[in-house]
Amino acid sequence: MGDGLYSRLAWLPHPPKDFVARCHAASRAGEEIGNQLRVLASCVLDQNQMVRLAKLQSDARAKGATLKPLVPFRLGILSNSTLDFIGTALVATALRYGIALEVVPGSYGQFYQDALTPHSPVNRAAPDAILLAIDHRGFPLQSSPGDLKATQSSVQSAVELLQSMRQAVKRNSKAVCILQTLAPPPETLFGSLDGILPGSFLQILNRINSGIAEAVFGTEDVVLDVAHLASTVGLANWHSPRDWNLGRFPFSDDILPLYADHVCRIIAALRGKSRRCLILDLDDTLWGGVIGDDGIEGIQIAQGDPTGEAFLAVQRLALDLRARGIVLAVCSKNEDANARLPFRSHPEMLLRESHIAIFQANWRDKPSNIKKIAGELSLGLESMVFLDDNPVERDAVRQALPEVAVPELPDDPSLYARTLSAAGYFESVVFSKEDIARADFYQDNARRVALQQESGDPESYLRSLDMQITFQSFDELGRARITQLINKSNQFNLTTRRYSESQIADIEHDPACFSRQIRLSDRFGDNGMISVVICREPSAGIWEIDTWLMSCRVLGRRVEDMVLRNLLEHARKRGIHTLRGIYIPTDRNSIVVNHYDRLGFTQPSQEEKQRRIYELDVASAAVPDAPMKMRCLCCESAPSQGFQMVVLTRQGSNL
Repeated sequence: MGDGLYSRLAWLPHPPKDFVARCHAASRAGEEIGNQLRVLASCVLDQNQMVRLAKLQSDARAKGATLKPLVPFRLGILSNSTLDFIGTALVATALRYGIALEVVPGSYGQFYQDALTPHSPVNRAAPDAILLAIDHRGFPLQSSPGDLKATQSSVQSAVELLQSMRQAVKRNSKAVCILQTLAPPPETLFGSLDGILPGSFLQILNRINSGIAEAVFGTEDVVLDVAHLASTVGLANWHSPRDWNLGRFPFSDDILPLYADHVCRIIAALRGKSRRCLILDLDDTLWGGVIGDDGIEGIQIAQGDPTGEAFLAVQRLALDLRARGIVLAVCSKNEDANARLPFRSHPEMLLRESHIAIFQANWRDKPSNIKKIAGELSLGLESMVFLDDNPVERDAVRQALPEVAVPELPDDPSLYARTLSAAGYFESVVFSKEDIARADFYQDNARRVALQQESGDPESYLRSLDMQITFQSFDELGRARITQLINKSNQFNLTTRRYSESQIADIEHDPACFSRQIRLSDRFGDNGMISVVICREPSAGIWEIDTWLMSCRVLGRRVEDMVLRNLLEHARKRGIHTLRGIYIPTDRNSIVVNHYDRLGFTQPSQEEKQRRIYELDVASAAVPDAPMKMRCLCCESAPSQGFQMVVLTRQGSNL
């Protein structure tokens, strides 16, 4: 397979033979075109197919189609190279990730001026992100072999130029910056010495890349590591002198689908669309052989055995993913006892039952089991990745559940782990302590679901959880996680408005905003931050609930009742007389269609198609009944009976 795994996007299935006919059908699909475009884009696309899909999206948008469930995203691109062919590829590839992308290119060769000019086309378009797609030919770099001082000067000049562009973008458009690292050319002057010799071109580029990483780390901006991507496929394959000379194309024409896929992974991650659960088949996927036929002694997972090592690599990758917060589940056609036996008893197994959140081993069809896994984890199907060696099972899941990512696997199991990794389903733009604990959050939640099913009395169940809820205004410590929740929450989200980290910082310090980050813990463990609320004061005495979202992990726990009680309490202290709730319907948030009705809000005006407005009179509002009493430490409420309420305030907050 070699580097063809990457350049051919070999984890994607081949396009259907009737691709063109399906495109024609999609053009007549009306409001369903968004779903159809996503399915068509979920395969390997050549440039003609990418052009066709991009045009279909453009035509649909011109006709006023909503493109739902695709999420809109506007990307500005500033580059020292030709952009036209890149924009088309990005638009088509973004469909694969559920994104309706609009590309706003900068002027050719004017990347620095476009960043610094407030009214340049890119800044004026108010993009969600700006890609600084500048390669080494965009900087006035000159190698000075052996001259450390000259090296430092070149590096400093390049990094300062990028920093000034970043700062200008923040000032002029508030967009997130996506900065590319610089792929070095394959040619060397001294051979292996280039890598360590001060002043060599390779040394200069390596240090610039380190400077880019240092400048971006800890900010809301992100890095697109082109240097690593180019080295993965081979620098000689990445750089094409012919294509550069012909049309100032920054990389080989063959690389375009791979480059577009990596850019769109980051865009998807910025919108919270990275996958969160890996569902694993067992026989010939986690071990060689069939446990039901071969028994525990006959399956292949031993170290020192080439086949066994291949399957151990899959298990090792699964464990590494779990350690960074990806939830693991099992979906296998097997007898449950046989399927669990290797996890419990095989000495070479790396994965154990304790690593698996949901274990589905039975003879039901796999799409049904995957839907059950998603339900028990309170995750959408679009969060799932299903790994299975069997092409028939893969196709069955793709046909029944197109939202689920199902990578193609090669015949050689030694490439399973590499293929899964190369597919980039778990791309991330931020990593926090809560991400590390996420797998445990969902695993603990599965135990809560089991307890709830055993308990016939919902009130008794909630009391038995011994819950503690914590309210706190927005702060710097929680800012990254707040932004992450806002951009990835779709189901329990009343408006699905998206905000960048810098915009969250503005809200945090805006005296006309009231903000809440909400955490929940219980006897099974800490759920972490599970809800975010933003209220704005558009006119005196009115709080408009701009954002109200909650993790589906805590559905049915009466968290929304507690949030409303807290809002009413602080609204009365602030002299607010009306809470105004906004519900903007999407294809994903129908579970909150009656949210404000249930909480006692009324609709003062006729219902609109695009949004619904609700109001609640603060003075006369009855606090919704809760399953147990609560205590607000800063409000001196009544003592709790099983459900404690802790409100944290901080000096200088907007409380």
